[in-house]
Amino acid sequence: MFVPFLIMLREGLEAALIVSLIASYLKRTQRGRWIGVMWIGVFLAAALCLGLGIFINETTGEFPQKEQEMFEGIVAVIAVFILTWMVFWMRKVSRNVKKQLEDAVDNALQKGNNHGWALILMVFFAVAREGLESVFFLLAAFQQDLGIWPPLGAMLGLATAVVLGFLIYWGGIRLNLGAFFKWTSLFILLVAAGLAAGAIRAFHEAGLWNHFQDVAFDFSTTLSTHTLFGTLLEGIFGYQETPSVSEVAVYFIYLIPALVLFSMPPRASTSPSRTV
Repeated sequence: MFVPFLIMLREGLEAALIVSLIASYLKRTQRGRWIGVMWIGVFLAAALCLGLGIFINETTGEFPQKEQEMFEGIVAVIAVFILTWMVFWMRKVSRNVKKQLEDAVDNALQKGNNHGWALILMVFFAVAREGLESVFFLLAAFQQDLGIWPPLGAMLGLATAVVLGFLIYWGGIRLNLGAFFKWTSLFILLVAAGLAAGAIRAFHEAGLWNHFQDVAFDFSTTLSTHTLFGTLLEGIFGYQETPSVSEVAVYFIYLIPALVLFSMPPRASTSPSRTV
């Protein structure tokens, strides 16, 4: 429940920040009449992401067992790539995302009689990007942790992000977004490493990967997944009490370079830092 909550809180907050920045800029530049048009793009993006998620979730349940395992592995790999890209993309653009959005709004509203559609499309693609990232992660998360709690956590995370977005727009709160994205990024890299290991496990169960399947270690007597703490570690980080050598290797092959790259100072930006 906690991982879907945190991912949807982060992704939802990114989308909410985009929407609130656009709405604030429209209002500040005396173009508040276009806020309703902006919302059309938001709702179209949300409908696309929701429809795609439901379609994939409903159709894949009909696969035979081996094909189901293969699909779970593929979704996990896609989720790893998306989560990694999300972390490093936000790290790169966080300093000038406000100016980029304002420039995009100006360009959209300068396209003659079609500027309404241009604004809709601009908002649609900006929000859909965040939503599609969430769809593939949630598919991977729901396959690893069944039951009502993961979807409930995702909905709570999204609802929290929406509330925070409105409070930021109204000026009710000011968040230290730099610290928020920094620590959630570190957490997401750990989650992605667990998904990478889970992908190898799924490919093995699908019969596609049968190398290095010796048990790396056995913590079943000291930290079993049947205990509360073990269950939490399994649900959050993909912990396994008896992982294979290939699972452990993939975990660290992904995690160590990712953490090294993340710890390196970001490239200097020529744009001034802006706060929300």
